[in-house]
Amino acid sequence: MYSHLTSEDKIKPFRLVKYFAFTSLIVMLIMTFLLTAINTHWAKTIQQKEKENYALLLIENLNHQIFMQFLIPVMLKYGKVQLRNKEQFDRMDEVVRNTLHSFKIETVNIYDMNNIISYSFDKELVGKKNAGGAGYQRAISCKSTSTLVQSGNFWEILFGFPKESKVVTLAPLYVEKPVSRISGHVLGVVEVVQDVSDDYKKIFKFHTLVVVTCSGVMGLLFLILLLVVKRGEGIIQRRAMEGIRLKEELNRAEHLASLGEMVAGVSHELRNPLGIIRSSAELLKKKMFRLDPSNTFPDIIVEESSRLNNIITDFLDFAKPRNPNLRACSAEKVIEKNFAFLAPRIKERNYVIHKHYQDNIPEIMGDSDMLYQAFLNILINASQSMPGTGQITVEIVSNGNMVTILFEDEGGGISENIMDKIWEPFFTTKEKGTGLGLGIVKSIIELHKGTIAIENRIDCGVRVTVKLPIKS
Repeated sequence: MYSHLTSEDKIKPFRLVKYFAFTSLIVMLIMTFLLTAINTHWAKTIQQKEKENYALLLIENLNHQIFMQFLIPVMLKYGKVQLRNKEQFDRMDEVVRNTLHSFKIETVNIYDMNNIISYSFDKELVGKKNAGGAGYQRAISCKSTSTLVQSGNFWEILFGFPKESKVVTLAPLYVEKPVSRISGHVLGVVEVVQDVSDDYKKIFKFHTLVVVTCSGVMGLLFLILLLVVKRGEGIIQRRAMEGIRLKEELNRAEHLASLGEMVAGVSHELRNPLGIIRSSAELLKKKMFRLDPSNTFPDIIVEESSRLNNIITDFLDFAKPRNPNLRACSAEKVIEKNFAFLAPRIKERNYVIHKHYQDNIPEIMGDSDMLYQAFLNILINASQSMPGTGQITVEIVSNGNMVTILFEDEGGGISENIMDKIWEPFFTTKEKGTGLGLGIVKSIIELHKGTIAIENRIDCGVRVTVKLPIKS
């Protein structure tokens, strides 16, 4: 039925919505990672700023304690500051540690004016030169700095989970004046190192939780969207196929209508001269019988005229099918009437007939004469498919509001490459067939608001399934 349509015409998937669904997922994932990265960077920046302010407050307090508890007493006792002196170093260490003992500080370094570490929690660093770097130079110029120092491999740092994260803050060490607490002469530089690895790990866990949660939510939304797309695609495809089917049926109806008009006109024109030929042949037969009883030419003319008349009748039935006179009737009785008509052929060919009728089959609404013609064509086709002997099975059952009649034979079946053509007008595999028999049968069944289907059986032969509505 759809043989002349391309596969693209048959099915046009909902591609735009598919692309939208997948593109939406990708965009949402990218935006999620981007927003999460921005939020993580923002959180780290805030964290670093808080640690810097925290360190500056500690340094301010430390500066005061060093000035009051170390610098003034040492200057009064020794006259100058020399941290190489063990007593002075121990006093400085005591002041620093007492000041910072309850705070989360990893180490403290104090640089002199020559960029030499004069004091450190790590005594091995004492005396190290030029260790302050650019931060030291800025602190000497009365500008504090904070730097985030991270250690780990490339991927650990890239994805935000380094092995260690430290905030290093450098600020000037002042000589306090009574007027302003930290506005005096610069004595050196204080370096405070804070280990923020645990804080950054918490940020990374939060980052991971956000990514996983957003990915899960978007994955769920994507699945819902995909189901909607699939359902929409199915609806679009069904509508497209229905449109194609209706278009095909309309084209077929228009084609059959024009063909029917032509066939009807030709058939009417042929029937009158054919009747004259047949009548003349019958008169000639009577005269020839008296003159030459063995002459069979008139019989041949009469026989062929009758065959031609049957063909014209098929043409007319196909071209202008009459409307059925619907009445309550029994499908079983119609089938039995067919078997009675075919009894001589059944006996001659030695066919085996199997009948399976369900008990209490309800009546159907139909034209018994038209159904008789349809069932007769089906049974004749079944018998013609079995040149020798064979079995024909007829089964009648009721299911719901339909009566189903099954016809099965043991013939050679229908070739798969012509299965789609069996309903086409004038298509036949018989030498003397018109190709209208099945078309007439289908037309009759559809006029009764029923359906007909033909399929090959698994073992051999053909199964014809006819369904007709039960009398309401």
